[in-house]
Amino acid sequence: MQPRKQDKYNLTFWEKMYIPEILKGMKLTLEQMLKKKETREYPEEKWVPPPSYRGAPVLVLEDNGVERCVACGLCSRVCPALAIEVHAAETEDEKERYPELFEINMLRCIFCGFCEEVCPEEAIVMSSTYEMAFTRYEDAIFDKEKLLTPVEKLRPRLEYLHAHR
Repeated sequence: MQPRKQDKYNLTFWEKMYIPEILKGMKLTLEQMLKKKETREYPEEKWVPPPSYRGAPVLVLEDNGVERCVACGLCSRVCPALAIEVHAAETEDEKERYPELFEINMLRCIFCGFCEEVCPEEAIVMSSTYEMAFTRYEDAIFDKEKLLTPVEKLRPRLEYLHAHR
């Protein structure tokens, strides 16, 4: 016969009754109820998201008017929602390729940030945009012209990415 294993937990009577845990839960609930309420008058008072916020993905447009994207297609391959479509074309400029077609279906996008993480050129980043409403399906498909955003508007996010990579 094998020796009997000792109980893992030697609980006291009160612990068996779960009374301390119930009291801890009630204390936490009471603290939350007495906490100062925070209300924002939304349309008039906008929320300013921190640089770590992952809003709608956008393409970075350099100061000289050239997009950073080299149409490698990694963002579309890594997208779990299959929301990104990229078609590459050749160019005569210093970089060999550019996206002839770059579309993101915002109805499918889950704002996971995988596209931003995998991009070797930091060409696609998550912006601070959080207000999006569409009345037609076609309005939710953002093409390259809608996605291109000047680098100055994205500076806080880019600095955050450099600091945390």
